[in-house]
Amino acid sequence: MGRGDGSGRIVSAADADDTGTRILHVDMDAFYAAVAVLDDPSLRGLPLIIGAPDGRSVVSSASYEARRYGVRAAMPVAQAIRLCPSARIVLPNFQRYREVSRQVMAIFESFTPLVEPLSVDEAFLDVQGVRRLWGSPAQIAVLIRERVQAEVGISCSVGVAATKHVAKMASTISKPDGMLVVAAADTIDFLSPRPVRAMWGVGPKAAESLEARGIRTIRDIRESSTAMLERAVGPALSARLRQLAHGEDARAIETERIEKSVGHEETFEQDTADRVFLRAELLRLADRVAARLRRAQWEAGTVSIKIRFDDFRTLSRSQTLAEPTAVGQRIGEAAQALFEQIERRDPVRLVGVRAEKLRPAGGGGIGLWDDDEDWRRVEGAMDDAVARFGSSTITRARHIGRGEGRGAAQHPKAHGLD
Repeated sequence: MGRGDGSGRIVSAADADDTGTRILHVDMDAFYAAVAVLDDPSLRGLPLIIGAPDGRSVVSSASYEARRYGVRAAMPVAQAIRLCPSARIVLPNFQRYREVSRQVMAIFESFTPLVEPLSVDEAFLDVQGVRRLWGSPAQIAVLIRERVQAEVGISCSVGVAATKHVAKMASTISKPDGMLVVAAADTIDFLSPRPVRAMWGVGPKAAESLEARGIRTIRDIRESSTAMLERAVGPALSARLRQLAHGEDARAIETERIEKSVGHEETFEQDTADRVFLRAELLRLADRVAARLRRAQWEAGTVSIKIRFDDFRTLSRSQTLAEPTAVGQRIGEAAQALFEQIERRDPVRLVGVRAEKLRPAGGGGIGLWDDDEDWRRVEGAMDDAVARFGSSTITRARHIGRGEGRGAAQHPKAHGLD
């Protein structure tokens, strides 16, 4: 596996053996940076950092030229600049990313109706049923890459395999601007030497636990005892990893994607230990989360918070609500209660609020008594005002004078390097 900078890249020939394959994973290359170059061709070939220029913001993405200096997503911009002093900093433009994403997804859907978007810049496609129309999976992958380049003006990488897990691994290895085909019969040979960190769904903590026990490759997972794996990552993940290590992945393409969570977080310009301010910020973020829930007609069953201290240690807490809600006051109160459970009183760098275990609004009905009725009416009026006059026209009185998070850098979504 490469380091996200194109090193270790492996690609297949256009006529590679794709016997037994049906799944494509298509991933745009350095999507945010690619869109910046699309809009300003003078940036082509330059090391680009997508993020805010202030020292407290973090890198959203980076061009491959910048990644070769060690720049990574979620790295503080100040650190990225030290690694790559010649880099150009480009502000993110999420509206523009969505526009380009719609163009890309439309191309995918012109080949097959079985498209599962994972984010704005990647998707799974099941092409088994359209082979007569477009050719074999590898041939379809070639056509998709050509059309994305010709019609949108950016490049993408494609993994072709029998399963979603292997297809996603293959697209990562082929980046940037490549295609890697793994025939069904070659799946085990492909997987065996790959590091456990390359597996889709294995996070840093799970990888560290596996590696501490000498389980470093996917072959090691297959050859380890059940007891050893369970001690490393627990019974559920252990069973899942063993299946994936044997090339078994029965997950089908899900064309109707249900959002699993909605969250907002912010990084402060200056670390703060002001508990009153932090409680107010949690409530403000909860209001933003709740507004998004109401727009999407969802309710949250669980509330979670993230607190990152000045030494970058990050704590999270979650609470299941008695009743699902899209009321900001209720989400905020839960977030504040979770915050009070954290005994550490050191200065805080970042706070976040997330709504999880979402369900359609009103799915459980409203009981005889509705404790949130007054707040529901108030927040509904706020929604109407925002729709008419914009989000900057109305806020809670306690937030007046504080600004948007005391000059915080907003990060509504965390992104890995694409």
